[in-house]
Amino acid sequence: MMTTATPTVPPAVVRPAKAERNSLDWRGMLDSAVVPVAALALTCIIFSFFVWAVGQNPLEVWSLIYEGAFSNAFSWQNTLQRAAPLILTGLAVALPAQVGLVLIGGEGALVLGALGAAVAAQLTGGAASLVVQTAMLLAGMAIGGGWASISGWLKSARNVNETISSLLLSYIGIALFNHLVEGPLRDPESLNKPSTKPIGDANMIGNIPGMDVHWGLVIGIVVAIAAYIFIRKTTGGFAARVVGGNQRTAQMVGIPVGKWMVTMCALGGSAAGLAGAIEVGAVHGAAHAGVIAGYGNSGILIAFIARQNALAVIPVAVLFGGISAAGGLLQRRLDMPDATVLVLQGIAFVCILALETLNNRKFFSRNAPGQA
Repeated sequence: MMTTATPTVPPAVVRPAKAERNSLDWRGMLDSAVVPVAALALTCIIFSFFVWAVGQNPLEVWSLIYEGAFSNAFSWQNTLQRAAPLILTGLAVALPAQVGLVLIGGEGALVLGALGAAVAAQLTGGAASLVVQTAMLLAGMAIGGGWASISGWLKSARNVNETISSLLLSYIGIALFNHLVEGPLRDPESLNKPSTKPIGDANMIGNIPGMDVHWGLVIGIVVAIAAYIFIRKTTGGFAARVVGGNQRTAQMVGIPVGKWMVTMCALGGSAAGLAGAIEVGAVHGAAHAGVIAGYGNSGILIAFIARQNALAVIPVAVLFGGISAAGGLLQRRLDMPDATVLVLQGIAFVCILALETLNNRKFFSRNAPGQA
C-alpha cells in the first residue's frame, strides 16, 4: 500500500509571503495617511490666503493659533477640555461609517443626551453622587443611541438616505430640546437664560487630579480605544466591516445587514449622547442653550480626517480642540471674529471631501483602476 507524503512549505517560501503582507500593511497605512495630510496641508495654504485677503499676517495668525492651543500648560488644558466631547462626536460618525453609513446628526443626539442626563439627575437627586453621575451617563447614552438608531432603521427598512434623515432628525432634536428646556422642564429660577434645574455641585463630574480638565477626556479616550478593539478585533466588528464593504456579500454569508446598520447607528448615537451628558455633568451643571456648541457638527470633520479610524479620532480631536480654543486669542489680539476658526474648519472640510473624491477615483491610488 502506497502512502502519499504531505508536502511541506519550506521556510524560505513562507518568509517572503509574510514580508509581503507586512509591506502591504505599511503601504495601507501610508495610503490612509496621504489624504488627511494632503487635506490639512491644502487647508493651511488656502486659510493663509484668506487671512492675507482680510489684511492680516498669516504667520502671525498661525503663531497665535499655536499659542492659544499648545504653547503652555494653560493652553493644553483648554485644548483637552474642548477635545473631550469632540472625541465622542467623532466616534458618532466613525462608527456608523463601518457599515457604510454617513450620519451627520450627532448634534441632535448630543443635545438630547444632555437633556436626558439633566432629567436623570433630577430623578436620582437623593442618591449618592456616583449613582447620580452613572444614571446621567447611561441616560445620555440611551437617549442618544435611540435617537440615532432611527436613521439606521429608516435606511434598513425603508431605504431612506441616512445622511438626510440624520440631518433632519438633528434639527428636530434641537427643536425638541429648546421646547422642553424653555417650557415643561424649565427651572423657574432661570430668568434670562432658560435651563433645567441644576444637577447640584455634589453631582458634578470632577477634574483629573493635577489638571483643569474633567474626567470626560478619559472617558472619551477609553470609549475610542474600546471602539477600535471592537471594530478590529471582534467578530461583531468584522461583520460590521463586511456590511460596509459589500452588503450583497454580507447577505450571502448570512450577516443580518439591517441589524448591523441599526446597531452601529445606535452605538454612534450613544457616543454623541454620552458627550452631551458629560457636558451637563462636567461643564454646565444643567441643560441649556450653551450645550448647543456645534460639537456634533465638528465631529463630522474629525471623523473624515481620521478616515473613520476610532484611534485616529483622538489626535484629530485634540488638534481641532486646540484650533477652537485659539479663537478667543485671535479676537483679543488681532480683533478678528471668534468665528475665524470656523472658517478654518470649513476650509478643512471642503478639502477633505475634495481629496476623498479624487482618492475614490484612484487619483492617489498606487494601483491602476481595476487592480486589487
